[in-house]
Amino acid sequence: MSIEDEASQVRSGEELDLPRLSAYLEKEVPGLSGSIDIQQFPSGFSNLTYLLRCGNQEMVLRRPPFGKKAKTAHDMGREFRILQALRPLFPYCPEPLCFCNDPEVMGCDFYVMERIQGIILRKELPVGLSLSAEQAYSLCDNLISVHADLHNLPIRDAGLEKFGKPEGYVKRQVEGWSRRFRDARTPDVPDFETVMKWLFRQQPEDTKQPAIIHNDFKFDNVVLDPADPTRIIGILDWEMATIGDPLMDLGASMAYWINGNDPESLQHTRLMPTNLPGMMSREEVVAAYARKTGRNVDNFDFYYVFGLFRLAVIAQQIYYRFYHGQTKDQRFAFLVHAVGFFEEACQKMIGTNS
Repeated sequence: MSIEDEASQVRSGEELDLPRLSAYLEKEVPGLSGSIDIQQFPSGFSNLTYLLRCGNQEMVLRRPPFGKKAKTAHDMGREFRILQALRPLFPYCPEPLCFCNDPEVMGCDFYVMERIQGIILRKELPVGLSLSAEQAYSLCDNLISVHADLHNLPIRDAGLEKFGKPEGYVKRQVEGWSRRFRDARTPDVPDFETVMKWLFRQQPEDTKQPAIIHNDFKFDNVVLDPADPTRIIGILDWEMATIGDPLMDLGASMAYWINGNDPESLQHTRLMPTNLPGMMSREEVVAAYARKTGRNVDNFDFYYVFGLFRLAVIAQQIYYRFYHGQTKDQRFAFLVHAVGFFEEACQKMIGTNS
């Protein structure tokens, strides 16, 4: 059975200084001794992730991309501190092992955490894995429970009061993502002005129950137990975690959740196997979340439309680079269509709520 993304040879230009790193880790990680082997995980456009093997111990190192100097966009210390604070209360977090801000070691901040080995779901199930309808439903229910557990954590007990500003959170998100879209728009995509104006008008007041939110909570950041693929053993990628409106977190998740009966246009944007028999629909997920948290989801259409718009902006920002010749990767050519599909889905939702 295929499990999580396999690490492979480090890409040219992204090598680490093994002697300096080894000397540092031997001092900082208790019980670590012997030679260290380094491989690299497949990476998107964010932080670089490496697999470190030392004897029977496996660890994961995260560092900013090479050449990137905008510390606020790749704040390793913040991500490490979030894991430190959450781990005692939320055991799905990887255990953080050490954080380094000494430029003599690697020339940048980085941190090392435990590796959680297991299954990660992508667009289709891994080779060798099948889920019955009952198992698929159980997995969805467990996913919602873990998400609800995160949103129900007491912020003060985690010591995370200063990791976000819940006041005005929704307004900042609507304005910020609208600005990003306008900055990245190309002439061959919809202008989204109707959607952005609707989001601005319909935005709710600040939630009276702010929560710790992940901001990228979806199957490909979830690690499943190989012995029981309905059981969740880890949640990865905490770099966007903050304090805010938990329904914004759920809305972002639901934008990725493609129902089996969704229009063909949305099926083209599917990145996870949420269309399998037995998988809950978005509507069922939201209803289950409401039961598990006691939160009011009557206005959830706003959060879902915002989630779709946010995905459109992300796709457009990548497509902008392709359009202007900053990358030649032909995979990105499709994104012009994805942006249109998301706009179509937004307009459909707005039309039923105008």
